[in-house]
Amino acid sequence: MAISVQNVCKRFGDFVALEDIALEVPAGSLTALLGPSGSGKSTLLRVIAGLEKADSGDVFIGDIHATPLPAHRRDVGFVFQHYAAFKHMTVAKNIAFGLEIRKRPRAEVAERVDELIKLVQLEGFGDRYPSQLSGGQRQRMALARALAVEPEVLLLDEPFGALDARVRTELRAWLRRLHDEMHVTTVFVTHDQEEAMEVADTVVVMNRGRIVQEGNPQEVYDHPADEFVMHFMGHVNLIGDAYVRPHDVEIRVEPNGTTSPAVVRRVLRLGAQVRVELVVDGGEPVAAALSRDEADRLPLEPGEPVFVRPRRERRFAEPEAEPAKA
Repeated sequence: MAISVQNVCKRFGDFVALEDIALEVPAGSLTALLGPSGSGKSTLLRVIAGLEKADSGDVFIGDIHATPLPAHRRDVGFVFQHYAAFKHMTVAKNIAFGLEIRKRPRAEVAERVDELIKLVQLEGFGDRYPSQLSGGQRQRMALARALAVEPEVLLLDEPFGALDARVRTELRAWLRRLHDEMHVTTVFVTHDQEEAMEVADTVVVMNRGRIVQEGNPQEVYDHPADEFVMHFMGHVNLIGDAYVRPHDVEIRVEPNGTTSPAVVRRVLRLGAQVRVELVVDGGEPVAAALSRDEADRLPLEPGEPVFVRPRRERRFAEPEAEPAKA
């Protein structure tokens, strides 16, 4: 079911959380709201869910005007960063909770719980309590509980934020597979650009209560709308007036007329990738990212002279000056 957000504004006192937000989320898609703390992404998610009331604007879920509806009538599943599990209930009871309060038949509840436990790969854990699960297992339980009532829309607010890096990576891949199986319209909030790019069909970048860019992950990464998006989507060097990603920095042994002299300052070998810190033109720091094969062909020792040039660079027009007031 598609989501349409139309001209939504929200203030908290003098703080503008959302300013004239317009967003279309296609049915069955997986969309990431990406941005720094305070950018408005969680507030927007809560407005869609009905957990926060917008000052103006409208939300449609499918053909239904959801703006006047309370959260429990929007047919939305919501998962928070912290699992909010019922500690006194088993995994199976947590998952069944939403069905039981809707007075579904006992046999239907049992069948649905068994189906979801298998779907989220928690077979054998149904009789355990949340305190007996790992962080990743608790988050999968929370997702199963949200999916139990078969919502048309699933909203995830930094669902993996409280987990360690390895578990986050595993759950990102799992969430993508789960979405491909179920095709529930899903919107998730994250401040991690790698997470957004790995999981989402569409990335919506937010800053200071506004949407600054939206598109597929590769488009947003390769063609950022402005300097903010360029910086937020990953590490970048500023060489003169050009922005250059580390993987777009070429290191050569000899000059070729388009290179600048540089000196190797530090080499970090990180598995399949090698990061090289350089000083260009006697003072400008530049970071390069190479494959192991590329690095092995170069004299990459601290103090070694080399030559660098950008393979691809991005420039942004200077913002227009505001007209002087009379």
